[in-house]
Amino acid sequence: MPISYNEKDRTFKIDTEKTSYIIQVYDENYILNLYYGAYIPDSYVPGRAIRAANASFSPADPVMGENGFSPDAAPMEYATIGAGDFRVSALEIQNSNGDNVTDIRYCGYKIYDGKKDIPQLPSSYANSDSEAQTLELYAKDAVTGAAVTLYYSVFPKYDVIARRVSVTNGSSRKMRIGRAFSLCLDLPEMDYDLISLHGCYAKERNIERRRLGHGIQGVSSRRGSSSHVQNPFIALAQRGADEEHGDVYGFNLVYSGNFAALVECDYNCTSRVVMGIDPETFSWTLESGETFDTPEAIMVYTPSGIGEMSRIFHRFYNNNLIRGRYKTEKRPLLINSWEAAFFDFDDDKLVAFAKEAKKLGVEMLVMDDGWFGNRNDDTCSLGDWYVNEKKLKGGLGDLIRRINDIGLKFGIWYEPEMISPDSDLFRAHPDWCVHVEGRKPMLGRNQYVIDMSRKDVRDNIWEQMYKVLSENKIDYLKWDFNRNISDADSALLPPERKKEFFHRFVSGTYDLMNRLITTFPNILFENCSGGGGRYDPAMLCYSPQIWASDNTDAIDRLYIQFGTSMCYPASSMGAHVSANRRTGYETKCNVARWGTFGLELDPTKLTEDEAGIIRRQIGEYHRNYELVNRGDLYRLISPFENPRMAAWQFVSPDKSRTMLTLVTICSEYHRRLKVKLRGLAPDAYYKNEQSGEILSGALLMNAGLEINGWAGQTGDSLVMYFDKTER
Repeated sequence: MPISYNEKDRTFKIDTEKTSYIIQVYDENYILNLYYGAYIPDSYVPGRAIRAANASFSPADPVMGENGFSPDAAPMEYATIGAGDFRVSALEIQNSNGDNVTDIRYCGYKIYDGKKDIPQLPSSYANSDSEAQTLELYAKDAVTGAAVTLYYSVFPKYDVIARRVSVTNGSSRKMRIGRAFSLCLDLPEMDYDLISLHGCYAKERNIERRRLGHGIQGVSSRRGSSSHVQNPFIALAQRGADEEHGDVYGFNLVYSGNFAALVECDYNCTSRVVMGIDPETFSWTLESGETFDTPEAIMVYTPSGIGEMSRIFHRFYNNNLIRGRYKTEKRPLLINSWEAAFFDFDDDKLVAFAKEAKKLGVEMLVMDDGWFGNRNDDTCSLGDWYVNEKKLKGGLGDLIRRINDIGLKFGIWYEPEMISPDSDLFRAHPDWCVHVEGRKPMLGRNQYVIDMSRKDVRDNIWEQMYKVLSENKIDYLKWDFNRNISDADSALLPPERKKEFFHRFVSGTYDLMNRLITTFPNILFENCSGGGGRYDPAMLCYSPQIWASDNTDAIDRLYIQFGTSMCYPASSMGAHVSANRRTGYETKCNVARWGTFGLELDPTKLTEDEAGIIRRQIGEYHRNYELVNRGDLYRLISPFENPRMAAWQFVSPDKSRTMLTLVTICSEYHRRLKVKLRGLAPDAYYKNEQSGEILSGALLMNAGLEINGWAGQTGDSLVMYFDKTER
């Protein structure tokens, strides 16, 4: 049984194949965390419950005596505010009398096979009840009447625990939630580095690693989305841990709105992690009997380094987060019209693109921004989701027929959460944009955000989208989100509920997305937000791939893709080959083949040599599709650590085939290159597909591969394949 209860010690033990997590119900029904780490057979860890009590006049529970238990020093499983614990809290509930003191105590549990969905929120799932087991821990605040359920769903095969919380108003009076984090974890040490992903537009998910210090540190977003600037992922890595060695804890929030991931290190040199909805921009009013559910947080531990943490996330997301037809079915290789034409296209130009793209081996043409309303630039028409027949003179149906006759599928672009001031929809419903009454809202990319918290607004956008999608043969939809949310308010929210707006907005987006994937299950959805501005696990529940960045330069993409791979699988990483960048097409293709692979260029302008490279690389993409999308990724040389070289490797699940890719960022005179491969079977032998040389897995991983005769000039790249063989 992955989850067990020891009645003698009052402990709950959650086991995966390689990890253990232990919770204890302590005296007076306090809920404590005793252990999270490598698997142990024991169900109790002595000495963990009581720590040195006096940080600064730390209060003690009077029932247990002055020198007894203090919440300020204990490893609280789900910390609350105002009742003796002065560290960062996970839960704050304001009572009807105005105070916010919150104190929850254990009152029961339930263990069952499988995993429940979260009402109105995306989450991971079990493919069968045998794949996961769930613990529900029940707690209650005796004064406020708040009933709190702590959910732990364990996936033993993947060494993953999914956590969330629900709060129910069990009183007859109104209460307000001030904060409700999805997880709280107290660790007995602070000797860790904090790893996070920061960035900006066109430079997303840079890896930052810094030593934990005393006090509160972490990352957050208050932009209305998970954002380019910070990502809802952090890891705590043991000092000195690298890709292959060391304790690593990884945390990822399944949420697309404002979030916070915080770590506080205290006087005892312990560390507390909380992750969930950003409390600065959130509150929620609960009427009697109502329940609030937090988003889910995914929690991973491994003693085998940062690389193994990443691979756990990758395997789990491919199997238990991504869903629908294209979870397993091969996705069509596409060409997108954006960098080829921007707004300047008509049906004849798109057909010309399609004809040339077909010769290259492309399988789908995507018509990007500019097909609707009077849209010829970014100043108008968002919200007017009807076909611009001045551009598409035969209508959308005729264009799709012509594209299909060439032998390509057809895709389309939408930005459903936005509205232009110059649009028919805005003129009819000016109150539908997100704004504060009496203030002129800020513009971003010449557009406003539409109020997705309102059902009438969502219904209007749904009806417009349904008409286009139901009347035409559309195989792909790119969903964009090209600004952050300012002037946050909704005309329908009363004053006491204004801070509910951000969560209601993102829940409304999920509602519309869910309608679309349910009604059109055969459409391939790709998420985008000015590139990678909303690259989070929640979006993977609706779209199996996300456009990683608007920056398609191959060298810049090395950093973006290395960072993205910290927790997101290659199958999710939208990566295209474009024109007018720093490297040649060989390297552009080799880098893009890390992800979904596609084209973002005008195929009519390619030289025959360029077209030949792309045709060959498309063949390589098809030949190695399963290896990249289902294989294990090993980051061999990181551009964040080596300014001259990047290298990575994919290994098939059965270790029978591997692909090694190297890219020179900056050439070095007479540089000697040796690369140690990883993830192979040490006792097996592998044949170099190019040279025919046969080498053992042990040699390739321990002695390494000497790469001679490769110039390795700036922007050059090399791909090598090895297949298991008889000696």
